[in-house]
Amino acid sequence: MFTKLFKSSKISFVILNVLYLSLLLGGALYALKTFSSYMDIYEKAILLSSVGFFSWLGWNWNHFKKIIILVFALSLFAIQLYLGVLTNNEHVFLLKYLLSSQSAIMWMNVFFVLALVLYWLGLLTKNNLLDDIASSFTSTAVLFGFTGLLVRWYESYLIGLDIGHIPISNLYEVFILFCLITSLLYLFYEEKFNTKKLGAFVLIVINAAVGFILWYTFDRHADGVQPLVPALQSYWMKIHVPANFIGYGAFSIAAMVSIAYLLSAKKILASYLPKLAVLDDLIYKSIAIGFIFFTVATILGAIWAAEAWGGYWSWDPKETWALIVWLNYAAWLHYRIVKGLRGTVLAWWALIGLIITTFAFLGVNMFLSGLHSYGEL
Repeated sequence: MFTKLFKSSKISFVILNVLYLSLLLGGALYALKTFSSYMDIYEKAILLSSVGFFSWLGWNWNHFKKIIILVFALSLFAIQLYLGVLTNNEHVFLLKYLLSSQSAIMWMNVFFVLALVLYWLGLLTKNNLLDDIASSFTSTAVLFGFTGLLVRWYESYLIGLDIGHIPISNLYEVFILFCLITSLLYLFYEEKFNTKKLGAFVLIVINAAVGFILWYTFDRHADGVQPLVPALQSYWMKIHVPANFIGYGAFSIAAMVSIAYLLSAKKILASYLPKLAVLDDLIYKSIAIGFIFFTVATILGAIWAAEAWGGYWSWDPKETWALIVWLNYAAWLHYRIVKGLRGTVLAWWALIGLIITTFAFLGVNMFLSGLHSYGEL
């Protein structure tokens, strides 16, 4: 009996992997066929490389694979409902209330808020069922968020073939990207460390971004698709921005887990949270991963700057603060790995690091001017 169950499970796993790879390859081939004339050799290489990266990620993390399959299914369904007519998002019921980019992103926001509430209820009541529902809501929010971004990408081309672009070019879009990447990183750690109690803390920073998205949408009305400024019309944007936000997301998780660490060290909620050693290890792993991707993003940004503005480094405020962020976390890792520092000092440092990172990401846009003015409020 157990042999049959094992074989059945193994067959299902293989079928899911084949379906997953087929969707990735099918999507890439469709993009190449439809938009090949708008892509240079580097963009085609990025597209095909992303298939390999997402394949590897999906094969090593089954939950991610399921999310991506559902994202593809919902996105393709939404695209079919459009029938090539942008105004159908106002006339087709499922588009208007569920699957247009704006609707899907609003549902993402709703599920993130619900997840935060349930994570805290689950933490304070030690109710594992509420934790499970909160985790499912977080995954559902990720599903709607990625669907919204992919549909927005398609919508941008319906507006005009010369306007269409990957939706990671302005503050509205990158805040959505931040929510999604941070959530995925957290869900991975949640599964790896077998704890859902930290969602109450991590979802705080995600919901802060949700608050910005809602303000940016309803107060500033800045959620529309806009043509790319010349500096952003580059294949470098497709790899620099995601790499940057993996760094931002990882640093944010480290900071929020640091809050949990500091509370637990003071015997506040200590019986509700993982052990201090687990929290310390999670902070370290998050900062290490964030530092790797932030380093890659900074190098890519320098290369992009040389192409766009003629120099690798110009001491633009955004570049200067990116360097400050990099030095901050380089020093943090040095003291953690080389000096063996542990405990509350590094937790406070990681928390302060998020403030520095937030200023580099958003504060520079608000208070300083420079070559990156296209991201200002």
